[in-house]
Amino acid sequence: MKTLTCIIFLAVIAVRFCTAADAPKEESAAPASAAPAPAAAEVSLEVKNKSSFVMEESGRNPFWPIGWKPAAKAISGGDRVGPEVRESAFLVSSITMDQGARYAIINGKVMTEGQVFGLQMGGQTYQITVKSIQDGQVVLLRRDQEIAVPLRRR
Repeated sequence: MKTLTCIIFLAVIAVRFCTAADAPKEESAAPASAAPAPAAAEVSLEVKNKSSFVMEESGRNPFWPIGWKPAAKAISGGDRVGPEVRESAFLVSSITMDQGARYAIINGKVMTEGQVFGLQMGGQTYQITVKSIQDGQVVLLRRDQEIAVPLRRR
């Protein structure tokens, strides 16, 4: 019986404590005639210093991933402009000839016949086509110019 009385007593105290915490408190410090505070939309901020970002034309976009480079932009008629591409711009380090498949490593990249790749010289990018892969040399094509690049042996 003592246990039941104790549980009821604790429950009554808990209910009174919870209702006392939820009751609204009266603010006696603020006078009744005081104006309400302005709404958040009415508050204005004055900016003293505006920040700005100006990027140079040759600069790297800071939002690109590290190590990523954008694809070269093709300029209409830009491939005709500029000097002829010399064979010294290419390094053929290996040629593999199999039945029906021919591969060459040109400037460190594996290429096949008919493949088109870009050669960047200075500020320009030239489109080069692998015309044919022969025993001991690779013939490249740029517009009307054929470039025969021999295999460099050590």
